[in-house]
Amino acid sequence: MTVDVMLPYYGDVDQMKLAAQSVMSQQYQDWRLLVIDDGYPDPEPARWFSTIEDSRVSYQRNEQNLGANGNYRKALGLVESEYVVIMGADDVMLPNYLDVVVGAFEAYPAADVVQPGVQVIDEKGIACSTLVDTVKKIYAPKTRERIELKGEAMATSLVRADWAYFPSLAWRAETITRIGFTEGLDVVQDLALLLDIAAEDGSMIVDPVLAFLYRRHSASDSSVRALDGRRFDEERRFFELQADRFGTLGWKHAARAARFHTTSRLNAASVVLKSVSKGRVDSLPRLMKHIVR
Repeated sequence: MTVDVMLPYYGDVDQMKLAAQSVMSQQYQDWRLLVIDDGYPDPEPARWFSTIEDSRVSYQRNEQNLGANGNYRKALGLVESEYVVIMGADDVMLPNYLDVVVGAFEAYPAADVVQPGVQVIDEKGIACSTLVDTVKKIYAPKTRERIELKGEAMATSLVRADWAYFPSLAWRAETITRIGFTEGLDVVQDLALLLDIAAEDGSMIVDPVLAFLYRRHSASDSSVRALDGRRFDEERRFFELQADRFGTLGWKHAARAARFHTTSRLNAASVVLKSVSKGRVDSLPRLMKHIVR
């Protein structure tokens, strides 16, 4: 089976090259790589890709900057194969990545998405584990073999703590292109997509085999949004909507988890001291609102 690897790009050129090279170094050979440059102001990406003769690799540059959400939605419109990965342009596939996810889809032909094992790395490529990643590990399913999560069980687990790493996920193309990314969501767009799948009684395969390196940046967009409270405003509205939806479905456990969104509140509490230390006291009312509401 052919796997489309979509690489929406805007940022560090060297890390993007490393990401692309990791796709081209896969043990599994039936893939197609498409890089969608969102107008990064550097001619080097276009020059570098022009030197690559592999017909499975293609590069295009947007005439206008679409922003992260817009470029992700554009990427979905270019999918041709049965399975697809929307990879981060600073992340790294280990050589076994496509073997792992393809094997999972072969074992579970009806699955919608596969989460392989992930190691978090920092800006320098060194293995690390932030507070966020520690919480993800605590809440992620504990398994030594592939397991399937479905429907309410899948929704409840992910709402308690979004332990998935979006750039590492492999998707059934029909599912992700049909549901798509919700316009207007930035921080929780990946979780929204997974919960939409769960609400359709779709399924997610968790395979513990390490196959992907996810790069954690200290100054990421979500980190900046967390400091001024914008992240939590979006999360609170989102969880309120999910609680109502799950309640309508009769999913009591999922609705309760969404209503309490405990780990999201704890994350906001952890940001309070960081905001104070950086002199961002103006964000405290927004943060405290999220913690207590």
